[in-house]
Amino acid sequence: MAAAQEELLWHLEEKARRIRIDIIRMLAEAGSGHPGGSLSGVEIVTALFFHVLRLRPEEPEWPERDRFILSKGHAAPLLYAALAERGFFPREELLTLRKLGSRLQGHPVRNKAPGVEASTGSLGQGLSVGLGIALAGRLDRRDYRVYVLLGDGESEEGQVWEAAMAAAHYRAGNLTAILDFNGLQIDGRIQEVMSPLPLPDKWEAFGWAVREVDGHDFRELLEAFEWAKGVHDRPSMIIARTVKGKGVSFMEDVADWHGKAPSREQAEQALGELSGV
Repeated sequence: MAAAQEELLWHLEEKARRIRIDIIRMLAEAGSGHPGGSLSGVEIVTALFFHVLRLRPEEPEWPERDRFILSKGHAAPLLYAALAERGFFPREELLTLRKLGSRLQGHPVRNKAPGVEASTGSLGQGLSVGLGIALAGRLDRRDYRVYVLLGDGESEEGQVWEAAMAAAHYRAGNLTAILDFNGLQIDGRIQEVMSPLPLPDKWEAFGWAVREVDGHDFRELLEAFEWAKGVHDRPSMIIARTVKGKGVSFMEDVADWHGKAPSREQAEQALGELSGV
């Protein structure tokens, strides 16, 4: 049993490393995009797509599939890299990011790339979309779960809290949100721009079950996702403490890397670090 768990953790670490490499390659090729918030959420999305979510890449619209909504839509490279690694479309297509005619636009677009469940990018709307899908599943008597990845800066949006209130009111036990708590947004530290803190207290006050974890630790993430599946009478929130730009030394915890692509030289350095050479 312990050996199986160690093998799973190794598998997830390797997937996360490949996804980080693809994010850097995509952004360098496109010449624009958002590396910081893409890299901070890698372990969260890897755990979901390679262990938690019930999916059929060969049948993207399978009715019983779990749903994943990337509410912080500017982190689209993270979602695309995970979808390609999971087999939803060829990995080579990643290098078409943000190009004319590509299915991989700068923010996710529903009905373009397979596996994208909602068009997102206008911050604050993803949780409302996820709640609607969760309630629809309950009405249709389907047992799928809905997962929504939010940004901490995104939590400054009023619509997030309207959705949080409604989800608790309707006891949406099949809805789990994950907060990528990297502490930075485009203009600096979140508590200096427009503080949404203290986040755990606020989510609990809105009627959610809350757990805090290290967002780069697969053991803690997997335990938290398992815990969330056991919460049936209300929605659940996993607050994942992360580092913006995680994995690339010169990007880590630097707000300036919120929304700019690395130069060719910077990309080579980043890929060298991620490849261990």
